[in-house]
Amino acid sequence: MTFLKLIRYQNLLLLALMQLIFRFGYLELINIPLSLWYWQYALLIAATVLIAAGGYVINDIFDQETDLENHSKKTIIGNSITESKAYIIYASLTITGVLCGFILANSVEKSNFAVIFVLIATLLYFYASTLKQIAVVGNIIVATLLAFSVIIIGIFDIVPNTFDFNQKQMMLAFAILFDYAKFAFIVNLVREIIKDIEDIKGDTLQEMKTLPILIGVAKTNKIALVLLLLPVLYLFYYVKSNLFDNNLLYSVFYMIALVIAPMIICLIKIWNAKEKSDYTQISKLLKWIIFFGILSIAVITLNIKYNG
Repeated sequence: MTFLKLIRYQNLLLLALMQLIFRFGYLELINIPLSLWYWQYALLIAATVLIAAGGYVINDIFDQETDLENHSKKTIIGNSITESKAYIIYASLTITGVLCGFILANSVEKSNFAVIFVLIATLLYFYASTLKQIAVVGNIIVATLLAFSVIIIGIFDIVPNTFDFNQKQMMLAFAILFDYAKFAFIVNLVREIIKDIEDIKGDTLQEMKTLPILIGVAKTNKIALVLLLLPVLYLFYYVKSNLFDNNLLYSVFYMIALVIAPMIICLIKIWNAKEKSDYTQISKLLKWIIFFGILSIAVITLNIKYNG
């Protein structure tokens, strides 16, 4: 159980589930020629999850002192697991993940794609060791990596089977994936900013340069509000013009109830947030908004497929 907590198994399960949703709840339903067999897609998920797990471990290694202040009861490295053992776990997870990526890239005859996994693992290391201490930069990197876990599906499952005769169809499928990646990016960026507010006490003691430390909690709250308000406004427009006007009522209900309404609740909570516990609740809610936002691709695709 200690190991599972160390690698944030719940987050990893959500990550794997999201990638399964894109494959079985979208790509296979729109009848396009996919590049990956099931065993290859399993390799893609394994590579993504293992490298992400390694990222959590190396982040905890470098964050030991900060975590003692911010999350003393949840600190694992130095208590349940020694630092040297944590480094072994990190190396094992990361190397295995990169190896899965290497096998995958060669199996689709795109060996140069293997460098993607090396770059992601390297970026996670530098994020944990250096980049997370730079205001906004660290937040953007984490948000980008989540968005890229969506884009990478298109890189491996769509690009290799894209030719002149099906380019328009395949690029449309990729474009929709990219739209969901943008949604994941912006909501996760807000979540990372909220987490910085939540952890301001420990980050201040460690002399980190996060956004709330540099400009204050009040101004950071306003930035988070604006960033979250933008996708809310866009989703209202999208639901009206693409779902409601096309009589996709199941999708309309889903989007309003499980994506837009929780985002509005988040906006209200951010506006009223004062205590650390308030920001903890907001962070958890944003994580589920990302999940239900991703799940909407299956709901909408099925609604289109079987509408009328």
